[in-house]
Amino acid sequence: MRGVRLVITAALACGAAGLGCAEQTEQTGQAPTQTFQERRPGTTEVRPGQFRAPEFPPPSIVDYRPKSMLVTEEHLVPKAKYPVVDIHSHQRATAENMEELIAELDALNVQVLVNLSGGSGDELREGIETIRNSPYGDRFRMFANVDFTDVGPGFGEKAAAQLQQDIEAGAIGLKIFKNLGMTTMKTDGTRLHIDDPELDPIWEMAGQMNVPVLIHTAEPPAFFEEPDYTNERWLELALFPSRRNYGPDQVGFETLLAERDRMFKKHPNTRFIAAHFGYHAHDLKRAAEVLDSIPNMYLDLSAVLYDFGRQPRAAREFFIKYQDRLLFGKDAYQPSEYPYYWRVFETADEYFDYYRDYHAFWKLYGMDLPDEVLRKIYYENALEVTPGVPRAAFEM
Repeated sequence: MRGVRLVITAALACGAAGLGCAEQTEQTGQAPTQTFQERRPGTTEVRPGQFRAPEFPPPSIVDYRPKSMLVTEEHLVPKAKYPVVDIHSHQRATAENMEELIAELDALNVQVLVNLSGGSGDELREGIETIRNSPYGDRFRMFANVDFTDVGPGFGEKAAAQLQQDIEAGAIGLKIFKNLGMTTMKTDGTRLHIDDPELDPIWEMAGQMNVPVLIHTAEPPAFFEEPDYTNERWLELALFPSRRNYGPDQVGFETLLAERDRMFKKHPNTRFIAAHFGYHAHDLKRAAEVLDSIPNMYLDLSAVLYDFGRQPRAAREFFIKYQDRLLFGKDAYQPSEYPYYWRVFETADEYFDYYRDYHAFWKLYGMDLPDEVLRKIYYENALEVTPGVPRAAFEM
């Protein structure tokens, strides 16, 4: 792995000083430190063209948690202003956990929770029947999935027929996981491309059955770069080996997105929801270009709050302009994390923490979205894009 060691003492830096190292005694009477005329491992720029090693051993990136001295107004938002459809969850509602889930969802004002991990066939029907037979039949819904094992000639027609059965059984959409395009192989040993013609019957069936396809393509672009110390997702890559996609035998970020976009354009009568903002939240100009060029494409907001919250003015303008193309989603079901979304979307608060420091070591700012935009992203767009979402809680 490229990069420099995180921990280095001043003494070690001085020992390696060589030419260009000049001792400077601080007026405070502290021990001398070293200043260099070039950037060296373990130093930082203290004046233009001057670099210094810290006197104390620096903490690791894991342990450095500075406490901000900034005093700002704080407007916590434990409950969303308007009822919410969470279009991107993986929480299964069972007879055993449903009462607890309802209490948590009510406290957050999440009216409908959509489980994207519904499976197919008997597994899916069992989950749907559990919901139908409960007192909370209008609070939970499920998407079907496709098993891409043994993709070869004739696979697409069989998978499309199964999808039709799953939708008739009660699934309100199709979720495609990130393995498509990244790791799934065909029976001939080649990588299964997202836009492989063999899969066309699946996308066409979704359009015919009037259900959306929510597809997770690729990963954050930083995951496709080596984790040196310029990579802003270094800590996450160090923690999770499965998120390292920079190997020479792994498919590239741009290749995956190109396959995705070609597939979307090939099936204009099918609605596609790109999970995680299509991994364009860091590049709103590109996100706009993609939406402008693919009218049947929508973006969910799941798991990329860290990008909206660090560019609140640009994100606010984007949300207002494309308010009809965005759907709320959370991904991991953690009730304590939802209020961070409400705060970013609903307030103008400044400089507050994100909920996972390995995702984002930077601070968030509120976007202060207009009410009409909040209603669109919280539930109105979900009702339009996903007709199977129950409407009763939103008819006001």
